[in-house]
Amino acid sequence: MSNGKSWHDWYVEERSAGARVSDKITLFIGSWPFVYIHVVWFGFWVFYPVEPFPYGFLTMLVSLEAIILATLIMMSQNRQAERDRYRAEADLATDVAAKKEIDEIQEMLARIDREKLDKILAILKSSSSSTF
Repeated sequence: MSNGKSWHDWYVEERSAGARVSDKITLFIGSWPFVYIHVVWFGFWVFYPVEPFPYGFLTMLVSLEAIILATLIMMSQNRQAERDRYRAEADLATDVAAKKEIDEIQEMLARIDREKLDKILAILKSSSSSTF
Protein backbone atom coordinates (compact mmCIF):
# COMPACT_ATOMS: atom_id res chain seq x y z
CA MET A 1 0.00 0.00 0.00
CA SER A 2 1.74 3.05 -1.25
CA ASN A 3 0.73 6.55 -2.28
CA GLY A 4 -0.46 7.28 1.25
CA LYS A 5 -3.58 5.14 0.87
CA SER A 6 -4.89 3.11 3.77
CA TRP A 7 -6.23 -0.42 3.48
CA HIS A 8 -9.72 1.07 3.66
CA ASP A 9 -9.07 3.35 0.67
CA TRP A 10 -7.91 0.38 -1.36
CA TYR A 11 -10.92 -1.67 -0.29
CA VAL A 12 -13.42 1.08 -1.19
CA GLU A 13 -11.83 1.52 -4.63
CA GLU A 14 -12.02 -2.20 -5.38
CA ARG A 15 -15.79 -2.53 -4.74
CA SER A 16 -17.99 -3.12 -7.76
CA ALA A 17 -20.82 -0.76 -8.71
CA GLY A 18 -23.35 -3.34 -7.52
CA ALA A 19 -21.59 -3.60 -4.17
CA ARG A 20 -21.64 0.17 -3.74
CA VAL A 21 -25.37 0.35 -4.53
CA SER A 22 -26.14 -2.58 -2.25
CA ASP A 23 -24.18 -1.01 0.59
CA LYS A 24 -26.05 2.28 0.20
CA ILE A 25 -29.41 0.49 0.22
CA THR A 26 -28.38 -1.54 3.26
CA LEU A 27 -27.28 1.64 5.01
CA PHE A 28 -30.72 3.16 4.34
CA ILE A 29 -32.74 0.12 5.43
CA GLY A 30 -30.92 0.17 8.74
CA SER A 31 -32.15 3.68 9.52
CA TRP A 32 -35.10 5.39 11.20
CA PRO A 33 -36.31 7.03 7.96
CA PHE A 34 -36.83 3.54 6.55
CA VAL A 35 -38.96 2.63 9.57
CA TYR A 36 -40.95 5.87 9.32
CA ILE A 37 -41.64 5.32 5.62
CA HIS A 38 -42.98 1.84 6.34
CA VAL A 39 -45.13 3.02 9.24
CA VAL A 40 -46.67 5.65 6.98
CA TRP A 41 -47.03 3.20 4.09
CA PHE A 42 -48.71 0.51 6.22
CA GLY A 43 -50.89 3.09 7.95
CA PHE A 44 -52.02 4.45 4.59
CA TRP A 45 -52.68 0.94 3.30
CA VAL A 46 -54.79 0.02 6.35
CA PHE A 47 -56.65 3.30 6.94
CA TYR A 48 -57.20 4.21 3.30
CA PRO A 49 -59.18 1.38 1.70
CA VAL A 50 -56.50 0.28 -0.77
CA GLU A 51 -57.66 -3.32 -0.41
CA PRO A 52 -59.90 -5.14 2.04
CA PHE A 53 -58.65 -7.07 5.03
CA PRO A 54 -56.65 -9.51 5.14
CA TYR A 55 -54.46 -7.39 2.81
CA GLY A 56 -53.27 -10.17 0.50
CA PHE A 57 -51.54 -7.84 -1.97
CA LEU A 58 -49.80 -5.95 0.85
CA THR A 59 -48.66 -9.26 2.33
CA MET A 60 -47.22 -10.30 -1.03
CA LEU A 61 -45.43 -6.94 -1.46
CA VAL A 62 -43.98 -7.07 2.04
CA SER A 63 -42.85 -10.68 1.51
CA LEU A 64 -41.10 -9.79 -1.72
CA GLU A 65 -39.52 -6.77 -0.07
CA ALA A 66 -38.33 -8.96 2.81
CA ILE A 67 -36.73 -11.43 0.38
CA ILE A 68 -34.90 -8.68 -1.50
CA LEU A 69 -33.83 -6.84 1.65
CA ALA A 70 -32.63 -10.02 3.34
CA THR A 71 -30.54 -10.80 0.27
CA LEU A 72 -29.05 -7.30 0.22
CA ILE A 73 -28.27 -7.51 3.94
CA MET A 74 -26.57 -10.87 3.50
CA MET A 75 -24.54 -9.51 0.59
CA SER A 76 -23.49 -6.55 2.72
CA GLN A 77 -22.52 -8.85 5.60
CA ASN A 78 -20.47 -10.99 3.22
CA ARG A 79 -18.67 -7.87 2.03
CA GLN A 80 -18.09 -6.86 5.65
CA ALA A 81 -16.46 -10.24 6.26
CA GLU A 82 -14.37 -9.73 3.10
CA ARG A 83 -13.43 -6.26 4.33
CA ASP A 84 -12.38 -7.71 7.68
CA ARG A 85 -10.20 -10.29 5.90
CA TYR A 86 -8.67 -7.53 3.76
CA ARG A 87 -7.93 -5.50 6.89
CA ALA A 88 -6.41 -8.52 8.64
CA GLU A 89 -4.14 -9.12 5.64
CA ALA A 90 -3.09 -5.46 5.66
CA ASP A 91 -2.45 -5.63 9.41
CA LEU A 92 -0.37 -8.77 8.96
CA ALA A 93 1.70 -7.13 6.21
CA THR A 94 2.30 -4.13 8.49
CA ASP A 95 3.22 -6.40 11.40
CA VAL A 96 5.67 -8.39 9.28
CA ALA A 97 7.31 -5.20 7.99
CA ALA A 98 7.50 -3.79 11.52
CA LYS A 99 9.01 -7.06 12.82
CA LYS A 100 11.68 -6.94 10.10
CA GLU A 101 12.49 -3.33 10.94
CA ILE A 102 12.64 -4.08 14.67
CA ASP A 103 14.96 -7.04 14.02
CA GLU A 104 17.25 -4.81 11.92
CA ILE A 105 17.32 -2.16 14.66
CA GLN A 106 18.10 -4.80 17.29
CA GLU A 107 20.97 -6.12 15.14
CA MET A 108 22.34 -2.59 14.73
CA LEU A 109 22.10 -1.96 18.48
CA ALA A 110 23.81 -5.27 19.22
CA ARG A 111 26.59 -4.40 16.74
CA ILE A 112 27.02 -0.97 18.34
CA ASP A 113 27.20 -2.59 21.79
CA ARG A 114 29.81 -5.09 20.57
CA GLU A 115 31.87 -2.30 18.98
CA LYS A 116 31.67 -0.22 22.17
CA LEU A 117 32.69 -3.23 24.26
CA ASP A 118 35.58 -3.98 21.89
CA LYS A 119 36.76 -0.36 22.15
CA ILE A 120 36.47 -0.43 25.96
CA LEU A 121 38.43 -3.69 26.09
CA ALA A 122 41.06 -2.27 23.73
CA ILE A 123 41.39 0.84 25.90
CA LEU A 124 41.65 -1.31 29.04
CA LYS A 125 44.29 -3.56 27.41
CA SER A 126 46.33 -0.63 26.20
CA SER A 127 46.13 1.11 29.57
CA SER A 128 46.94 -2.09 31.52
CA SER A 129 49.89 -2.99 29.28
CA SER A 130 51.31 0.54 29.53
CA THR A 131 51.06 0.51 33.35
CA PHE A 132 53.14 -2.69 33.69
